[in-house]
Amino acid sequence: MPTISIFFGIVVQMYWNDHNPPHLHAIYQGYKAIFEIQTGEMIGGSMPPGVRRVLSEWTLRHQDELMENWERGRLQRPFQTIRGADEE
Repeated sequence: MPTISIFFGIVVQMYWNDHNPPHLHAIYQGYKAIFEIQTGEMIGGSMPPGVRRVLSEWTLRHQDELMENWERGRLQRPFQTIRGADEE
């Protein structure tokens, strides 16, 4: 699965042509979770509360870029890297 961002030890990835709703996959120290792009909410998996908050806030701040990547995946185009929360 292509990695689109890495920050604070969190790896953010997207699948090519994944199912709706638009979402991202996050991995952190053995935890795995799925976050909905539109709401920033965790919709699957588990994540420590602090990391969950960072990911939710980051998802909402980068909603436009994430949706652009979602569409790129639908078209089987390469994903763009998105700046991490540690670079903002």
